[in-house]
Amino acid sequence: MNCTLSYMSLHPVVPSNRIFPISKKNNITTTLMAHSNQRRRPTTTRHPKLPKNLQNPRRTKLPPDFGVNLFLKKPSDEYDPIKADSVEEQEADNDFIWESEELEAISSLFQGRIPQKPGRLYRERPLPLPLPHRLRPLELPTPKKRVYLASSRASICKQAYKNPSFLISLARDIKGLDSHKDVAEVLDKCGRFLRKGSLSFTVRELGHMNLPERALQTFCWVQKQPHLFPDDRLLASTVEVLARHHELKVPFKLENFVSLASKGVLEAMVKGFVKGGNLKLAWKLLMVAKDGGRMLDPSIYAKLILELGKNPDKYMLVMTLLDELGQRDDLNLSQQDCTAIMKVGIRLQKFGVVESLFHWFTHSGRDPTVVMYTTLIHSRLSEKKCREALTVVWNMEASNCLFDLPAYRVVIKLFVALNDISRAIRYFSKLKEAGFCPTYDIYRDMIRIFMASGRLAKCRDVCKEAEMAGFKLDKQTVVELLQIEKESRIGSLSLSRH
Repeated sequence: MNCTLSYMSLHPVVPSNRIFPISKKNNITTTLMAHSNQRRRPTTTRHPKLPKNLQNPRRTKLPPDFGVNLFLKKPSDEYDPIKADSVEEQEADNDFIWESEELEAISSLFQGRIPQKPGRLYRERPLPLPLPHRLRPLELPTPKKRVYLASSRASICKQAYKNPSFLISLARDIKGLDSHKDVAEVLDKCGRFLRKGSLSFTVRELGHMNLPERALQTFCWVQKQPHLFPDDRLLASTVEVLARHHELKVPFKLENFVSLASKGVLEAMVKGFVKGGNLKLAWKLLMVAKDGGRMLDPSIYAKLILELGKNPDKYMLVMTLLDELGQRDDLNLSQQDCTAIMKVGIRLQKFGVVESLFHWFTHSGRDPTVVMYTTLIHSRLSEKKCREALTVVWNMEASNCLFDLPAYRVVIKLFVALNDISRAIRYFSKLKEAGFCPTYDIYRDMIRIFMASGRLAKCRDVCKEAEMAGFKLDKQTVVELLQIEKESRIGSLSLSRH
C-alpha cells in the first residue's frame, strides 16, 4: 500500500523543509494523510443515511409531557426573558406558598434519608406471634397423631399395652380356650408387651362375656409376674366382676376388711353389688365405710340411689342417702348422676332436692342439657307450679336447646294443664316437623284440650290420625267424645226449634 500526504488546511502551519518544499506563491499548506491506493468513488456531497425507523415515520412527534418531574432536568445557564416573564406570571397566579418543612421533605428525596422528628428514634415492635397461633384458633388443640411403627420392639410394646383392640382380642382368645386349658397359654405369648393396668381392660371385657372364672385366672397369672404385680386397677376390676356375678366371698367382719382395703377396691365392690342387684350388701358396705370414716365417691351414692328408688319399700334408705349427699362439701356429680337423682326425687315427691340439684349444677359452670330441663319441667308440673315450669320452657328456647320427644311430650302436657290451646297446637306441629312420631299420651292430651275448647272437628281429625298411627283410644276418652257429641246435637236441635 502506497501512502501520499494530501490534507488541505487553511490554518498556517509551520512546515518542515526537510520533508517537502513549500511554495511561497499561495498560502495553502499540505499536511500528511494516509489513504490506500485502491480506486475510490468520486466524491459527491450527500447527507448521511438515516436509520429505518426515521426514514418513514408513522406518526408525527408527540408533544412534550408536562407531567415529567422538572426537578430532574439540569438547569440551563442561558437566560430567556420571555420564559422568565411567564414563570413570574404563573407564580403570581398561585396563592399557596411552600412551607419550609415541605421544601425540606422534597429536597430530601434527592439527597437521601428523610430526617426524623425528635423522639423515639428506635421504636420497639412487639414480637410476632408463633406459627401455631396463626394456623389454628385458640382453645382448639390439635389432636396428637401417634404413629405406631411395627419395625421396633418398643413401638410394638407401646401399641400393645394401650391399644383397646389388642386387649379385647386377648379376652376373645381367652374365651376361645378349652375349659381344661389355662389362660397362661394366651398371656405368656404377650407378657413382655404388657404393663401395669393393661389387663384391667381385659378383665372387664371378660366380665361382659360372663366369664368371672377366667377373670380370676387372669388375676392369678398376673400375681406371678413381677413386672405386673401389684396392680390396684386390676384388683379393683377383678373384684367388681366377681361381685357382679355373685362369685365374691364376703368376709364376716366387714369392719376389718374396710380398714385394710383401698378406696378403689371398696368403690369397685359397691359397684359390683349394685350392678348385680345385691343392694343389701351394697348398702351394708357403704354404711360400714361411713362409720369407719371412709368417704366414697358421690357417684357411688348416685348409682345406689337410682337402684333403691325403683323399689317403694326402700324409700327410707333413699332419704338417708340423699341427706348424706346434702352434707357433702366435695360434691362432684356428673350430668347423668344429677339427672338420675332428680328423677328419684320426683318419684319421692322431694321437689326441693330437684330444685337444689339443678341450682347447684348451673352454678358449677356447666350448661344443663335437654334431659335436665325436661326433668325440671316435669318436677314443677307435678308440684302444680305451671307458671314456674313455663319459665323453664322460655329458658330452653333462649338457649337454643334442641327438643327431643320426651321434651315435646312434657311441654305439650304443660300447655294442656294451662289450657293454652294455641301453644299446644304450635308445639304439636313442631314435633311433627322435627320428624318425631307422637305417642299415645300426646294424642290423648291434644284430644282433651280440643274437647275442652269445643272443637269437635279437630277432635275427629286427631282421632283419625291416632288410629292411622296404630293406636286405639281408651274407653274413658271414647265415652267423653260420645257425650260431647250428644250435647252438641241437643244444642243444635234446640237452636233450630227456636
